[in-house]
Amino acid sequence: MPELPVGISDIRLYVPSPEIEINTIVRERIRLRPELEKPLTRACDTTGQKRMRFPQPWEDTATLAAQSAFRLFEQNPEIDPTKLRFLTVGTETPVDHSKAVSAYVEGMLQKANLAIPRTISTFQVTHACAGGALGAISVAALLAFSNRRRESGLVVCSDIARYERETTAEITQGAGATALLVEPNPKLVELDLSNMGFASEDVDDFFRPLGSVVAKVKGGYSIQCYNSSLEQAFIDHCERRGEGPKKVLETTDYFVLHVPFRNMAFRAMTKLLGTHLGLSKEEAEGFLTAHAFEDSVNPIANIGNTYTASIFMSLAFLLDAEYKKIGSRIAGKRILLASYGSGNTMAVISARVAESAPAVLARWRMNQVWSDARASRMEAYEGWLAATNGRSAGAAVDVPRGSFYLAGIREDGYRDYRYE
Repeated sequence: MPELPVGISDIRLYVPSPEIEINTIVRERIRLRPELEKPLTRACDTTGQKRMRFPQPWEDTATLAAQSAFRLFEQNPEIDPTKLRFLTVGTETPVDHSKAVSAYVEGMLQKANLAIPRTISTFQVTHACAGGALGAISVAALLAFSNRRRESGLVVCSDIARYERETTAEITQGAGATALLVEPNPKLVELDLSNMGFASEDVDDFFRPLGSVVAKVKGGYSIQCYNSSLEQAFIDHCERRGEGPKKVLETTDYFVLHVPFRNMAFRAMTKLLGTHLGLSKEEAEGFLTAHAFEDSVNPIANIGNTYTASIFMSLAFLLDAEYKKIGSRIAGKRILLASYGSGNTMAVISARVAESAPAVLARWRMNQVWSDARASRMEAYEGWLAATNGRSAGAAVDVPRGSFYLAGIREDGYRDYRYE
């Protein structure tokens, strides 16, 4: 069977519009509980987070996913949805213990008059924040194996990060989705599936018990697990490539990591560069600046943690920023992707910017993420936190045209999704 290059042909983002300043939340928490001033102030400095997005009353993980997928098709009219073979959703905040979010997304897209075929495989991948990347790897591998050049896959990463009120984790919440068109002979980024590096371990750094609407996290321990698994998966990747860690780092143009909060990714890369290139903290920061790392992590400081969507949001922001700087010279650039999922697993993947990427990037309008933002008060934010399961059904009259929404939840618990 001939080798068939596979990867990502396009990416579209959807981030809900409600936005709140982290300082607004911190001031209110300290006003009610002055003893929180020290830990919350330290957490702000540690994370580097500035703002967060949270969903509208009618939005949940499934509607965010559908919205990003619809944007992908709407802004790429040349895509033939009837050629889709796979529709996969990576998420760690599913809406049902049995029915996959991908099935709900299929139905919503069909309600929006997209010709999604019935001869399609839909499935969900859950492994904390790594579910989206694992879904993309799976679909890419299936397409490569089938060796049918006209088939494609839709991989959507969608999540709503929510933690306990009045904790240091609260300031790292967020919400959003990314939709990826995965194809043979990709137009944007080609993935190297043969040399992926992996690391996994059974740990309790982060989890969400059945029935809980909020995640449980051991912050410091989770950071240790992230760094340790990054080191192990990176070494595994280097060995499979037959190259030393020093050479891999020095010949990589861009580094894209899962970003729970801005500074965590920076510290993980600083540690990796110190170990294998012998760089000091200051030297590592200079190295990362020269490799456009800030372009991938800074936007997350103004959106929050989007779990599975985070790594592909970071990739999209980086590619957009670099294209604006160097134009067509972005083609051929080498990328190292590192996707972490608590509990835990890490996947390290090499990628290359496709020759046709400049034409794709020229159509992007990433500023829409910021122009859509709407400043929210604490009352709206607290209303979201208080909603059943972190979500509530909204009346159709309140939903903007062109939106997918949760119209209601039946008495038996089934969720009714519609398109306005």
